[in-house]
Amino acid sequence: MEKLPARTGWLWVKEGFALFRKQPFEMSTLFLSYMFLMLAIGIVPLLGQILPMVLVPVFSMAFMQACANIEQGKKVYPNLLLTGFQTPALRKLLILGVLYLAAAVVAIAASMLIDGGVLWDLMSGRKELDEQTVRQSNLTLAMIFSAAVYTPAAMAFWYAAPLIMWQDMGVGKALFYSFFAVQRAGKAFLTYGLAWILIGVLLPAIASSIVALLVARAAAVMIVLLPLSLMLTVVMYCSFYPTYTHIFGRPEQKPAAA
Repeated sequence: MEKLPARTGWLWVKEGFALFRKQPFEMSTLFLSYMFLMLAIGIVPLLGQILPMVLVPVFSMAFMQACANIEQGKKVYPNLLLTGFQTPALRKLLILGVLYLAAAVVAIAASMLIDGGVLWDLMSGRKELDEQTVRQSNLTLAMIFSAAVYTPAAMAFWYAAPLIMWQDMGVGKALFYSFFAVQRAGKAFLTYGLAWILIGVLLPAIASSIVALLVARAAAVMIVLLPLSLMLTVVMYCSFYPTYTHIFGRPEQKPAAA
């Protein structure tokens, strides 16, 4: 694994847009199908809070495979959501999901050292976010601290799912390779993250502010903001694929069945 220059991070974003432009409707439909499924799972008592997190690695492979299909000139359909469930690596992806959930719980629990448990209560649904809660706690600092605690885990999880599914690695090996791959490409990931803050956060905010000044109607702002946010979210999902291929190469195409 060679070290990548900082400009590679911007290239990942551009390639994400390029993949999206080839099948925008199909990728948007796949994403909306995923969101609808997550909402349906969320209705289930207790499991609805746990399963979406555990299944993140499984469903993430649907979007990775969709991008691979686009590169290969294949059509993307919503049934790709089943990709992770149809692979022999399903058990390992589920184990990865459990570790993903555990890491998130540890990171949020660590925030208690800063705010006395406010963030934990908010995330667990025990307390609603209001102005008084924010003003009387170190919530912002707690969120920053929690993110810092979670960062090493995020590095280990970033490539783990595709390494497990496409390169048949064990969970431990995939986490190891992912962590050090992200570390070696640190400058590229910094550029990538800053680019998405600019495009995914500031751009929608600026667009909605301009519309609000011109029209001064909340409905008009939402008409602009919702499609723009949806498109940028899907493009971001598309950009995950080039972050993998630039380091580990493209997944091998399986030979067609005789």
